[in-house]
Amino acid sequence: MTTATNTTAQEGTGGSVPPAGSVRLAHGGGWLTVCDRELLTPGRGVAALLPDGDQAAVFTDRSGRVYAIGNRDPFTGAYVLARGLLGSVGGRAFVASPLLKQRFDLATGACLDDPDASVPVFPVRVD
Repeated sequence: MTTATNTTAQEGTGGSVPPAGSVRLAHGGGWLTVCDRELLTPGRGVAALLPDGDQAAVFTDRSGRVYAIGNRDPFTGAYVLARGLLGSVGGRAFVASPLLKQRFDLATGACLDDPDASVPVFPVRVD
């Protein structure tokens, strides 16, 4: 399992203004541009269709960090994690699946409610 490289909002902005640039995911041995950073809304996710047909759920939290995990909920098989609710517990950012509410750590992909489940994590950068 890989861990995400998180980016933060520009210094001196208090985290309220996202950095300009493109959100890129590590995929297929290179970096795949997913969207412009300014199109991400803190606290909400977006789904991205990858060239191999898989999907990523891309999030930015309220402090400006960008995360990307697999969009498929391993408990239901539905591609819905981008529609989940963001939260944090013990300083760990997570998304709760909109279906059965299991929580997935955005940095590691580990399920916080079932140690046997996880989702893939994509390294992220903003260029």
